[in-house]
Amino acid sequence: MAKKMSLPAQMGIGMVLGVIVGAMAPSMGFEAAWFKPLGDLFITLVRMVVVPLVFCTLIAGAAAVCDVKKLGRVATKTLVYYFATTTVAVAIGLVLANLMDPGAGLDISLEGLKPKSKDAPPLIKVLMDIIPLNPIAALAKGNMLQVIFFAIMFGFGLSMLGEKGRPAFAFFDACAETMINVTNMVMKYAPVGVFGLMAFTVGKHGLSVLLPLGKLLVVMYLAAFLQILLVYLPCAKYAGHGPKSFFSGLIEPLMIAFVTTSSAAALTSNMIAVQKMGASKSVSSFSIPLGNTINMDGAAIYMGVAAIFAAEVYGIPMPLDKQLTVLLLAVLASVGSMGVPGAALVMITMVFTQVGIPLEAVALIAGVDRIMDMARTSINVLGDATGALVVSKWEGPDQQEC
Repeated sequence: MAKKMSLPAQMGIGMVLGVIVGAMAPSMGFEAAWFKPLGDLFITLVRMVVVPLVFCTLIAGAAAVCDVKKLGRVATKTLVYYFATTTVAVAIGLVLANLMDPGAGLDISLEGLKPKSKDAPPLIKVLMDIIPLNPIAALAKGNMLQVIFFAIMFGFGLSMLGEKGRPAFAFFDACAETMINVTNMVMKYAPVGVFGLMAFTVGKHGLSVLLPLGKLLVVMYLAAFLQILLVYLPCAKYAGHGPKSFFSGLIEPLMIAFVTTSSAAALTSNMIAVQKMGASKSVSSFSIPLGNTINMDGAAIYMGVAAIFAAEVYGIPMPLDKQLTVLLLAVLASVGSMGVPGAALVMITMVFTQVGIPLEAVALIAGVDRIMDMARTSINVLGDATGALVVSKWEGPDQQEC
């Protein structure tokens, strides 16, 4: 009996077919928009399961921990890991961009470029907004930080009931398992969704859009590779995974992130994948949703690379003090821009404004932003997964029962 093809293999075939069909579509008279609904349906289905899965998993996980000190310890270790890897990520982007000069000698017309600027909210407001005024509204809007905050408090309240709370604990634990089954059903459509997304992207932008800014893309993807090589693989090895088991275990969320350019779309798959790889349920159910919101290693790399690129195009000097400013802002912006639509735009405009780079540079790279976003999102998701594995290793065996 022939072995059934794995889901990542099916998604890989869908991606290749999408690129081929998307490249051929204009010459055959097909519009790229025809393929968009196939991809949009997939992203919508995946996002449908994210909030209920995270909510139920966090309640069950927090109720099982029964130790406030343990959760505080997990939160501290997770945040330290996230800030450390984000700092390394932006440093890699800056160093590589300085070495390769992606914007040097580039002759691109800057006339008529008018990007839409957005202001990031003050950090204190972001922190205060973590507490939901109405938990039901937070669930309805999919505000993940507010959902996480309320679910953890609810879970601890449930654990304090002891035996009286066992039926409710069993209910939320069963709901989490049910949502995993729903996710598995949704993922059966993934190959078709991946095909639609790739066909639309290639059909709309064409392969020719890569040529003028090819060096910028090379620097971005090389920096992403170095982040994996220098940060994630050593961390994975510490957690007990070699390169083969690391990538084979995360191939599904990685492929979803790369094709959809949505960390939210990959959240469910990422959480399930790291648990299969040995990450504890209590750690992964906390760190993955949190990292999905505030841990942006890929975006940090992008900011470092984009800042040097734009400065070179405009002939603006970028001495060490300005580059250190970029590094600091990139780390802080990963928290300061959470919950804001177009987070990457918010983050990069913050950096450009602070170091004196014209905001027109944002529009300059917009043509290849989708291609760069594939690398950005993939690194974001890998960073979340690696963090869950490392913190689980620090914490030792998971204790699921009170």
